[in-house]
Amino acid sequence: MISGPTALSFVLICLLGAMAPGPDFLIVTRSAILGGRKAGIAAGLGIALGVFVWVVAIALGVAAILTASAIAFTVVKLIGAGYLIFLGVKAWLAVRRGDYSELKDRVAPVVAPKEAFRQGLLTNLFNPKVAMFFLALIPQFLPHSASTAQTLQLAVLATTVAVVWTFVLATLVGSLRRFFSSGRVRRTMDAVMGTFLVGLGIRVAVQN
Repeated sequence: MISGPTALSFVLICLLGAMAPGPDFLIVTRSAILGGRKAGIAAGLGIALGVFVWVVAIALGVAAILTASAIAFTVVKLIGAGYLIFLGVKAWLAVRRGDYSELKDRVAPVVAPKEAFRQGLLTNLFNPKVAMFFLALIPQFLPHSASTAQTLQLAVLATTVAVVWTFVLATLVGSLRRFFSSGRVRRTMDAVMGTFLVGLGIRVAVQN
């Protein structure tokens, strides 16, 4: 088992990583704005599942392939970048259509929890830098003769951090959804989010 102080240090570093602005942060924020608290939490659960998959992949040695193979890393990176750009363009198209007149009376969420979950999961799975982060981080918190069970313990801790942080973020943003229901505010947010997503997608694509 991982010792208490080691586990706490790992949790704190994972929390700082989760709070850093990036694709996951944008997806949860966007989902909570468009679909409310439930959609934001669903996106967060998708991200948390992605974190768990990556850490388990590291335990099995699969993620190391991304480090060793430039082609594999590039393919995953470009798929993830393309997905972010796709979401950004969708936001831009919403701005162009500009039909925000009945937002306040709309009962159904713009983004359903199921769709938000899928977006969170795919965004995380197609972000190889998540794998690189944990591939560099996890060995620092494992003993020399670590077992797979100890690596899975860290996976559970990292997943728990992702769930808790995205729950807090989704709740805060979702509580302000009434403010975001204003057509003018929504148009601005769609434009800003679309720009950030496209810009982030391009940045992911061109970075080494």
